[in-house]
Amino acid sequence: MSYSSNRIYYLDALRALAIVSVLVIYVFNFKYDSVVLYSPTWFICDINSVCFRIGVDLFLMLSGALSLGRDWTIKSFLSRRIPRIVAPFLFWTLLISIVLLLVSPIFSLNLVDPVEFLKNAFLGRKEYFYPNWFFWMILGTYLSMPIFNKWICHCDLKEVEYFLVLWLITCLFDFTLYHSFPIRLSYFTSPIGLVVLGYYLRHTERKLLNNIYFDIFLIVISSIIMILISVMLSTPDELYSFDRYSITNAIEVIGIFLLFKNLNLKYNDDLIHNFVIRLAKYSYGIYLVHAPILRVYRNFFATYNPPVKILAPSLFVLTLICSIILLFIFNKIPYVNRIIGVK
Repeated sequence: MSYSSNRIYYLDALRALAIVSVLVIYVFNFKYDSVVLYSPTWFICDINSVCFRIGVDLFLMLSGALSLGRDWTIKSFLSRRIPRIVAPFLFWTLLISIVLLLVSPIFSLNLVDPVEFLKNAFLGRKEYFYPNWFFWMILGTYLSMPIFNKWICHCDLKEVEYFLVLWLITCLFDFTLYHSFPIRLSYFTSPIGLVVLGYYLRHTERKLLNNIYFDIFLIVISSIIMILISVMLSTPDELYSFDRYSITNAIEVIGIFLLFKNLNLKYNDDLIHNFVIRLAKYSYGIYLVHAPILRVYRNFFATYNPPVKILAPSLFVLTLICSIILLFIFNKIPYVNRIIGVK
């Protein structure tokens, strides 16, 4: 496939990892309520929850890495960015809704009130549309980015570090300890902090942050801490999971972002690199369409109830492949290919 010279491979690789992480989380989520506490299956689910709860964080960081610190106006930014997220959201939500309403009598889906169904679909309150919450979050983030971009264009990285220190304090108190910090720091809270973090990590030249071994240390130590805390705080009824804006998650994604950057990943014209780039280009579309595909396969496998070591990889591979094929087909249709979430 063609590769644009203005693409940066390590950022594409991070985007591909982000969408893979999202799929892994949703594939394993449904098993939490059906496994025995501290059983091998439970530990598989727990480790996946810890290691792959990074997808949304990476998407936000990539938005900052690619958009902040550039000379653009509010009008040019919003006119370019907003349609790129709104059009695919409207297209896939409407298309999937229409399909579900048409097959509802056949499969007894009980979609009695089409208006209420559509309302809940757009708001992400239906199982087939749970990814839609991300649209509203990223839309609000985009609306605030012109303000932060103007600030970043007129400051140096030390001032950005000041912002990030305060943001990390909110990650620790508000989203990890769940205890209010004595000083109100609501202006520094996530998700905008992740956007600023992505910009900073892309451009920082601090020696420590450009050390691969330090990057690996951040990933390993944060993962171990999260696994240990999850083991201690989980109950037979609920597996403990961290907020995506927790301090431990922040440390993990910092390490991952820096590791990909410092490995100096370059584009090579081979099968693996081309697949990574396709995942990156299709990532938003995959995010919007994977839920109903995953639901279909889950219902199919429910009849056979295979062990998680077979079920989860099967669900992941089938959902990913079908999402890519669906987007590949729609991407061949003129005009439609502009609104399906392929970059």
